[in-house]
Parts: sequence; C-alpha cells; structure tokens
Amino acid sequence: MSSNVATRTIRIGSRKSQLALVQTHWVQAELSKAFPDITFEVSTMETQGDKILDVALSKIGDKGLFTQELEDDMLSRKVDFAVHSLKDLPTQLPEGLMLGCVTEREDPADALVVHEKHQDKQLDTLPEGAVIGTSSLRRLAQLRHHFPHFKFKDIRGNVNTRLRKLDDGEYDAIVLAAAGLNRLDMSDRIHQLLPAEISLHAVGQGALGIECRSGDEDILSVIKVLEHLPTAQRCYAERAFLRELEGGCQVPIGVNTGIEGDTLTLVGIVASLDGQQLIKDTVQGAPADAESMGKALAQRLREQGAQEILDVINAQNRS
Repeated sequence: MSSNVATRTIRIGSRKSQLALVQTHWVQAELSKAFPDITFEVSTMETQGDKILDVALSKIGDKGLFTQELEDDMLSRKVDFAVHSLKDLPTQLPEGLMLGCVTEREDPADALVVHEKHQDKQLDTLPEGAVIGTSSLRRLAQLRHHFPHFKFKDIRGNVNTRLRKLDDGEYDAIVLAAAGLNRLDMSDRIHQLLPAEISLHAVGQGALGIECRSGDEDILSVIKVLEHLPTAQRCYAERAFLRELEGGCQVPIGVNTGIEGDTLTLVGIVASLDGQQLIKDTVQGAPADAESMGKALAQRLREQGAQEILDVINAQNRS
C-alpha cells in the first residue's frame, strides 16, 4: 500500500436501502479494523431501481438498475468504491471499473416466508391457489415448474415493505433471499430454505461484490483484505455462465456451486417463463478454471435448447 492511502479518507458508495446500508457498514467496520489509520466514509444515493417500485423488474430491463448511479460516482471520483449485493452487479461492467473483491458468502438459498395462517405448512403443502409473491423471474419459472397449482403475484419494495404486504394478507407466502434476512437479523422470518432441487439461486446471491476503478492499486490493496477466495471462485464461475448466456434480471437463469477439496461443481439452469421447459446440467473442474467452466456450462445448455428459450424471452422483453 502506498503511503498516501494510509493517511487519506476513503469514500464508500452505497444505496440507501436498509439492507444496502447494513452490508456497507459491515464492510466499513471490517476495513476500519484492518486499517485503523484510514478514515472510511459512506456516501449514499438512490438508484433507478430504488425509485421505480410500481413496475416489475423484468419490465424495466436495465441491467444496471441498482448500480449505475454508484458507478457514475466512482468514475467521477466522488467515491472510491461501491458495495453491492453481488447478484445486483451486471456481469459486464462499464469501461474503467472492475469487480475488485468478493466477500465470504452467506447462505445463498432462497427462503420461503409464510403468512401466519400457514405456519403449519411447507411449500409443498400450501393449498391449491395459494398466492406466492416474488419479483424474480428465476424464482417464478422454477416454482411454476414444480408447483403449477399456485398463483404467482409480483412484489416490489424493500424487505420490510414486502414482509408488511405478506403480513397484511396480500400473499400467502413470499420468497426472499435467505442472506438478506440473515443480514437484517430477521432469520426468524425464514420458514423454509428452498432446496436446490426446487430453486437454484441467483448468480452471486449471498455474496457482496466490491466494485472499484480498474487499476486503482491503492484501493485494491485495501479492499482485497475482505476477499474470500472459495466464494470468489464460485461466483466467477457463476458470473461467467451468466455472461456467456447474456442474461440479466429479466431472464430465468439459476445456479448452484460448491467446492469440495480441489473440485468446483457448477450447476446451472435456464427455464421458460411458464415453467414448462427447464434445461439443467452440471460441470466440474479445478477452482482455478472457474471462468472457463462457466462458459463451458453455458455452451452445454445452449446445445440442449437454452438459446431458443432465451430468444423467446428476450423477444417478449423487447415487445
């Protein structure tokens, strides 16, 4: 680390949502412990995704929905790096920016949260016609595939807003990321963790991604102390898979990864919106080959018909 960074103030960019601030303040606290002589300040802003709450995410279509304003501030040097839920960070970053660090992953699973009248039920015992809330096409497609007898309804807003809508009776159950509930100290609301056989999670779900200016060695030398290599390798494989398929939040693509010994396993799916088609496959290899594994799995799924599914969805999104 150069001497000038050891005495300077470093500015961290964050969204204003409660979860974003919890995550950013955790990063701030960990870096302050590691570098007690550096002052870390948090600068907050609302992104487009925070402002547009009356339209389904899949209809907005901008892959930088929750990141663009933060990225603009990094490029103009108003902030030095930004903390994201990695699942919100596009796989193609603007010129001049890079993914500088991936933190240790929380549980990446999807979580079922139920209305109090269904406390005695699990996902597979909810009544026919139960209204399930989700804003994710990935969750929607997989749940439709396994539970075509449910009704599905879009839900937007921060975690507290969604829980209030559930508790007010607008939904019988909603599906959220377990990691977000854990970070908000709301793990008591997790009724059931959905197994991978039912719902593969989003690319990067459960991990934080710290984005910074490309080649900013001073900042990289600071944030790298939070890097968790096994999580990073898993997420690099997932992001390469998604990048190769050119999918964003408006495409039902799910993953699951694990490292056992010197073997990285990557499972991926592409599903049609109605849940009728679900193409799934697995690759294994060395963790160091994570990116090439992601590309290889994407190619496998393409050969099995994934591209046709994606072409239909992309045409629908454009119309």
